[in-house]
Parts: sequence; structure tokens; C-alpha cells
Amino acid sequence: GYFYSRWAKCIHSSHDLSDIVFIDNYIFNKDVFIQFNSTVGEFVGYTELGVFNARKWNSDSGRLQSESAQVERYCKHNAEIRQAAIADKT
Repeated sequence: GYFYSRWAKCIHSSHDLSDIVFIDNYIFNKDVFIQFNSTVGEFVGYTELGVFNARKWNSDSGRLQSESAQVERYCKHNAEIRQAAIADKT
């Protein structure tokens, strides 16, 4: 059988969330074949299929803008909620 999954994550270490990074992994049979990293600002392919898709997806400005917007829409939104609920307790 085959297994496909997608794993998005947000990473930050500063309290003010100024260094937050959004990473979106596309995984096939436990191997990441393509990844979007908000620091890089584009998709990077790690397999033949990933390189093919990265080339195609990077030429779509709408798709790149949508992925880049996840820093604000997904990462910062959720990090602020968790920061207030967990880290800001005294």
C-alpha cells in the first residue's frame, strides 16, 4: 500500500513571535518529497516528483502567497493563544 500525509508546523523561540517559521511537509511513504518553508519563501523538492511539483507550484504566485500567509493566519494566531494559555502563567 501507499501512504500520503501532510504535516504543517510552526517553530519559534522568541516571546514576541518575531522569529516564527511555517513549515509545510508533503510526505509519501514516510519520506518528505516536497516542503514549503516560510524562511525560504518557496517549495523545495527532495525527490523527482517533489522537484517537478516544486517547479510547478513555485510558478503559481497565488499558491506561494497562500503558503506565506500561513505565518500570520495559522502560526501567529495559534501561538498567541497558546502563549497566553501556557507560557504567560505565573
